Amino acid sequence: MPPSASRRFDWTGAVAGIVAGAIAAFVLMWATHLNTRGVASDSPDAGFARDMATHHAQAAEMSFIVRDASTDPKLRTLAYDIIVTQTAQRGVFMGWLQAWGLPQAASGPRMAWMPMHEQAGSMPAMPEMHGDGLMPGMATATEMERLGEARGADAEVLFLQLMIRHHEGGVLMARAAISLSSREEVTTMAKAIDATQSGEIATMREMLGARGAAALPSVLPAN
Repeated sequence: MPPSASRRFDWTGAVAGIVAGAIAAFVLMWATHLNTRGVASDSPDAGFARDMATHHAQAAEMSFIVRDASTDPKLRTLAYDIIVTQTAQRGVFMGWLQAWGLPQAASGPRMAWMPMHEQAGSMPAMPEMHGDGLMPGMATATEMERLGEARGADAEVLFLQLMIRHHEGGVLMARAAISLSSREEVTTMAKAIDATQSGEIATMREMLGARGAAALPSVLPAN
């Protein structure tokens, strides 16, 4: 086996082991708090779980791509953290839906649980989705193809630009869930996502600036 393939195998195996452990820890943590009754399939809770799981899946895919395209230790560590954290959280979302006795796939349009306009109080406005039905912040097929083909500094800049926007979409969804849900497990997770991804956005903006590049237009509403 070539050395590069060996390194890839070892890294992926380590990620898989840590992710499995993280998922088990998350599920155990939530098991004692999860009230499985009274969750409708069209509720904000179920919609948030399904849509954030899809959102997280793309973030992990993007992070795997840049991990292999970059040699920068700090960026690779960031990508590794995103892979582990968001894969573990995705496992929690799927566990919620199973515990609630709900299908993991939505029967209706994505983001139907989140209003398309500004609400009273702290509820954020949701920007229009891409024409291809992608949720806020998600990369298009063309952008994912460009990221997959890029290498070195080009891959790093594009990843940071796309992931900042991707995290902004995640923050938008998390804040909506905080506003709309009354379930402790959902609001606690949403607050954790808001805090973690907001912090990573700040870090990625610094990393992008150090590379002499600017962020893409934000999907978050102006303050």
